[in-house]
Amino acid sequence: MAAKNDPVIIAARRSPIGTRGRALAHLRVEELAAPVIRAALNDAEAIHGAPINVADVILGNCMGPGGNPGRVSALAAGLGHAVPGATVDRQCGSGLAALLDAAAAIRAGDPRMRIAGGVESASTAPVRSINGKGYDKAPFAPSGFSDPEMTRAAEDLAVHDQLSRPRQDAHAARSHARARAALSAGRFTAELVPLAGLEHDDAIGGAERLLTRLPPLFPGGTLTAGTATRIGDGAAALVLAGPGSGPGLGLRASAVTGCDPALPGIGAAGAIRAALDSAGLKMGDIAAFEIVEAFAAQSLAVLDRLGLKDDDPRLSADGGALALGHPWGASGAIAVVRLFSRLVRSGAPAGTFGVAAASIGGGMGIAVVVEVVR
Repeated sequence: MAAKNDPVIIAARRSPIGTRGRALAHLRVEELAAPVIRAALNDAEAIHGAPINVADVILGNCMGPGGNPGRVSALAAGLGHAVPGATVDRQCGSGLAALLDAAAAIRAGDPRMRIAGGVESASTAPVRSINGKGYDKAPFAPSGFSDPEMTRAAEDLAVHDQLSRPRQDAHAARSHARARAALSAGRFTAELVPLAGLEHDDAIGGAERLLTRLPPLFPGGTLTAGTATRIGDGAAALVLAGPGSGPGLGLRASAVTGCDPALPGIGAAGAIRAALDSAGLKMGDIAAFEIVEAFAAQSLAVLDRLGLKDDDPRLSADGGALALGHPWGASGAIAVVRLFSRLVRSGAPAGTFGVAAASIGGGMGIAVVVEVVR
């Protein structure tokens, strides 16, 4: 099913995710991204056997300082004045959107290697002021449309889909348990670029023991601090090459779709279905899913729409964002780094398929289908 111009991800790295206000809080976006870009490029050059002239650096970023973090990070990584950079904002899907933009240039006939990914420093993100009042979130929809805060949207989705508190707690507990097992087994080690003394995602711990004791965030509701992901600081970088450049992950199909802004958490479901249709694949053909877990309710609503069981072993097998953390603009790219580790680094055979996806504030979804090439 490979097309002759499908790009290949030949290297994938990420930083540990630091919970907002903790270990990585003092690092600016370029200080998060530059070491990760450099590490991914070093990996690619080791495979390539020669220095690589990077054509562009495209990073997703949602709430940063402006000034084009993609270009700033490229310069900070030492890529030289001649390497341009760009920044993409598709909210929680930004890291995946950056990947698709970089892939589009290769598919259009420019075979030069590119770096795509995402970065977010939630700790240093500026606060917006509208009419003298500070806001953490920019509007996701215009006047006249529903534009809930993300926690409110998750609670509303839980009500809409009748998602119980025990089911949400169990989903979060499973994510934490899988992440702790992966950390103990060293399955994150090869993808991580330690920063500021942080060597692994700092949200991984024994939080599942506390889940049933946490109070709801809304009176009479089911959403808690334990079933909402921890906002984090972090970065991820992917090196894309032209067709036939494996081993790696070939990009086989993608989709960006829209949904009701009142229930943005369901967006990933429509995007995954559209991407699989484009690839000519079915759910059963996919060996590994990485769907960004912003909230347990959101994840469960997507799984129900896709016909997947809550404990499907293919889904975030080493834990998802509920356990690792959620650096908005980087999370989509982190999902692809995780697929790279689960499929390429683990030795999965050529022809194995994976899916990375995210639901997006404002009512959108984004998904990509990848295939192991050797």
